Amino acid sequence: MRRVVIIGGGLAGLTAAVRLAPETDVIAVDSRSRLGGQILTERHGRLTVERGAEGFVFRSEAVPRLAADVGLRTDLIGQSVMRSYGFDGDRLRVLAPGEAAAFLGFQVPRADLGQGIRSFRHGMGSLISALRSHLQGRAELRTSTTATRVEPRGEGVRVVVGDDALDADGVVVATNAKGAARLLASVAPSAAVLGAAPTLSSVTVELAFDRDDIDHPLDGTGFVVADDAQRGGLRACTFTSAKFTDRSPAHQALLRLFFRPELFEVAGADALDDEAWRRRAIEGLGRVLRVTGAPSGSWVSCWPEALPVFNHRHRTAVADVEASLEGRPIVLAGSAFHGSGIDAAVRSGEDAARRLLRLTPHGSPPAR
Repeated sequence: MRRVVIIGGGLAGLTAAVRLAPETDVIAVDSRSRLGGQILTERHGRLTVERGAEGFVFRSEAVPRLAADVGLRTDLIGQSVMRSYGFDGDRLRVLAPGEAAAFLGFQVPRADLGQGIRSFRHGMGSLISALRSHLQGRAELRTSTTATRVEPRGEGVRVVVGDDALDADGVVVATNAKGAARLLASVAPSAAVLGAAPTLSSVTVELAFDRDDIDHPLDGTGFVVADDAQRGGLRACTFTSAKFTDRSPAHQALLRLFFRPELFEVAGADALDDEAWRRRAIEGLGRVLRVTGAPSGSWVSCWPEALPVFNHRHRTAVADVEASLEGRPIVLAGSAFHGSGIDAAVRSGEDAARRLLRLTPHGSPPAR
């Protein structure tokens, strides 16, 4: 039986693990204390709070297929409402389908206009839980485990993990771009360019209010803020309790505000603390909606340098690194390399598994 080491326990890495196991001896390692990467759902009483991704594109075929394979077929849900608002600095107005993307400068394929997104009844984190449960007994999952480099070893590879080493027939590198540059330094010198991959940071602040404290019908998915009307990095707000069913009881409202911060605001000595982001969120919300009470709960999620920027230079760099790895049992997977979003991460993980199955022969696993 072949052995594969997957470095990175986010959605792409877990997807690759599901597609490789049980015919492959899979070991997945992640430096963090939890699996899931930028997907994290929490329950606070009767509130469902997304700390990371809130959904995936409606047209996705890969995510529903994966969900069905791990027992979540009946948990898929769509948006409860489709109307979106735009704030131009003075007032809110209803937007035409696709106009929200134009407000934010996104290029949306015509097929996606007005389709919205999908999620799971109990939040996106239920997909990670289902993947983890599916892999129990089929793969070895190690958290709080940092891989430091990948080395060639005969026809296979060696993954150095602290003072230990894992010998394998193949490796999936499902980290961010900077992590890949470090891991592949001795295998593919061209990977060094990935260390300079452009990224953006993100902050979201979820606020819970008594429903009567929000003087707005909340009859839409939320609002986006025009570029020239943005203050403090506030770009959009999701009316969470209206957008998806059962995210809060009827007497409460959940609103999630999205910020595009400067890097110094989320990393380093000058980074803003949670209370500063909470104040900024309340102030920004007050510019758009009439709010008469204080929030009863707040959850701040900071993601420094978490969003890859797919400009021509980065796409070329990824293509060059993959060309240098051609024929070797080492593949890249994840949104850092093959497109942002949940659907892209799943498709990338599936493709990585297919490529490794072609590249790695069957045989007895090497000694650990």
